[in-house]
Amino acid sequence: MPIHEKALLAPEQVLQADKLVVDGVDVSGHWNTMILPRTLTDYDEDFEKTIQAYGGGENVHRCWQCGSCTNSCTMYAINIDFNPRYWIYLVRLGLKDELLKDKDIIWQCVSCNKCTNICPKDVRPEGVMKAIQHWMEDQGYVSKAPSTLFDEEFTRQCLERGRIEDSEVLLNFFKQTRQNLWQLATRGWLGIFVARMNKWTELKKGRIGHYLARMPILMPLAMAWHLVFKPRTRSWGRTGEILRRYVEEQKRIAHG
Repeated sequence: MPIHEKALLAPEQVLQADKLVVDGVDVSGHWNTMILPRTLTDYDEDFEKTIQAYGGGENVHRCWQCGSCTNSCTMYAINIDFNPRYWIYLVRLGLKDELLKDKDIIWQCVSCNKCTNICPKDVRPEGVMKAIQHWMEDQGYVSKAPSTLFDEEFTRQCLERGRIEDSEVLLNFFKQTRQNLWQLATRGWLGIFVARMNKWTELKKGRIGHYLARMPILMPLAMAWHLVFKPRTRSWGRTGEILRRYVEEQKRIAHG
């Protein structure tokens, strides 16, 4: 198996003499480095197809290991352990256990798409990173990402009622991600958002008239009303059931 980065080798696989002279030539240190062979048996022949079944992973088979993705990667410039080329290499070999050793840093991908723009084979490495992440979620190797939890809540409401209610989406998302609403409202972005939306800046300036004129009344009432009486698309029952069946069928086809 070709090895492209010495740092990826297990220390016990590398043999090196600090002092060694062969036929009068000093080959001490890294000049005499030897790598022990190893035989791989714990690989999954279908793993590449598994990743291809996820959105973004369709072109993983095109990779020819040029390294352009890693060379251009925003995260690799910060952390050399973040290596898209190597992970794609492992996917193609079916080495799931090796891939899972980095399960805690694959999530650091910031989707800058530099790798996708520079890739000469249209592998779309950013999409492959997302496909790997979703596979790890589905298999239970990692906890679901906040973005996945948000998507699931959004999708649930669409399938159940044919539309969403913004307040319910946010409240359920905060609940599932165990975020402290009080801290968000008093010291976080939520408080800033509400303050700006309600034009509290006018109140701070003592411009009470401007504050009352700009303060939204109907929207908060409508949001509260919809939390109690869930909005629903008319005659959605049958349509929603058909759509749910279709979504489940596509999941079964995609994931085996």
